[in-house]
Amino acid sequence: MSSLKELQDLIQEKYDIPPEKLAPDASMRETGLDSLSIAEFVFAIEDHFHIELPDDDPNIDTLGELAALVDRVRAAKDEVKKAA
Repeated sequence: MSSLKELQDLIQEKYDIPPEKLAPDASMRETGLDSLSIAEFVFAIEDHFHIELPDDDPNIDTLGELAALVDRVRAAKDEVKKAA
């Protein structure tokens, strides 16, 4: 299940960004977030989903790309839980 809707809700709640600006292909910078806000949002995502996102993925620009990364990290975490 994609985390896109949860991310859209989280960013809307945290930064009061109108839903129409939160399309999957919307650049996070185009939504009005600066670098500091994006970093804070990443921390909020980690807290919300109880995951740790990798710091070394510079290709994440859109909400859809971020949702795909969150989904991959969550799936990997679930696999580790199943193996334990």
